[in-house]
Amino acid sequence: MKALILSGGSGTRLRPLTYTDAKQLIPVANKPILFYAIEDVVRAGIKDIGIIVGHTKDDVMKAVGDGSKWGANITYIEQDAPKGLAHAVKISEEFMNGDSFVMYLGDNLLRDSINDVVDKFNNSDSDASIMLCHVPNPQQFGVAQIKEDGTVVKLEEKPKKPKSDLALVGIYLFNNKIFDAVKAIKPSWRDELEITDAIQWLVEKGMKVDTHVVTGWWKDTGKPEDILDANRLILEKLEPENNGTTEEGVKIIGRVKIGKGTVIKKGSHIQGPAIIGEGCEIGPDAFIGPFTAIGDKTFVNGAEIENSVVLGESTIACSRRIRDSLIGRNCKIEPIENRVPKTHRLVLGENSEISV
Repeated sequence: MKALILSGGSGTRLRPLTYTDAKQLIPVANKPILFYAIEDVVRAGIKDIGIIVGHTKDDVMKAVGDGSKWGANITYIEQDAPKGLAHAVKISEEFMNGDSFVMYLGDNLLRDSINDVVDKFNNSDSDASIMLCHVPNPQQFGVAQIKEDGTVVKLEEKPKKPKSDLALVGIYLFNNKIFDAVKAIKPSWRDELEITDAIQWLVEKGMKVDTHVVTGWWKDTGKPEDILDANRLILEKLEPENNGTTEEGVKIIGRVKIGKGTVIKKGSHIQGPAIIGEGCEIGPDAFIGPFTAIGDKTFVNGAEIENSVVLGESTIACSRRIRDSLIGRNCKIEPIENRVPKTHRLVLGENSEISV
């Protein structure tokens, strides 16, 4: 079995961060989201992985490499435009070479491994298997109607009146019959080849499409609030580790991970679960609160940060408490106390949000 991980798309809902970063490379608990998908696939015993890339291909290829760090072999498949998930499947046919495969959206996070789902599919006569999750807002997702035995009756993409609350998680398993489906369907009103239409084609042609309902958490990290939620969920399992240096008078409480070369200066207070990357300088008199991830080479002086993600290489030196925030790379947040007149100076990209 092979894997197809999708790492294209423009990430419009995460702008301005995705003007400079691929959305799948935005870190959760200081690890790119895409890496969680690769690790999950490798844990399931799949080492031959194709990654769909788009306009951010150079960044993705630089971050991931040839896959050797995971003991995997990675092939990059370029999608010339975001033409839909089924189009991504269509252009991967040569790479699959007749093998069954897992398709995994690279901005999805699961609490539990896909091991059991892969084993079940490999030992069944199913032509496809889809993962589902009960959600409170099914109209925002692809939605499945299923029989009592778990097989699919009908799929709908973002229906106005959903017939169930079972949303499609961005993980699918297929045999090579899916290529007949993606060649047979027509583009949707979005001018994309929809994977829901391809799976529905399999159902209508009498193919067996079964399901697996996720019981743990699942996150589609498409919006800033989703990144923060995912960060909280990952940090809840954090193993404490201190590879940095702490000065006298520093308080570290709870599960905290500190990277190499990081210095925690006097008067600072770190309240876990929290993770601080390598080469950082925290303090003096800084507070890093629960569910915060501070990326590499970040300086925090006198500031208070809680339930936030700082991507890295930034300077935060204000005397305010920062909460529920997503801060990109190379940002500078300074105090206004020494500025005359005491005005807020803002340089914000498109789709930015700020509270002052």
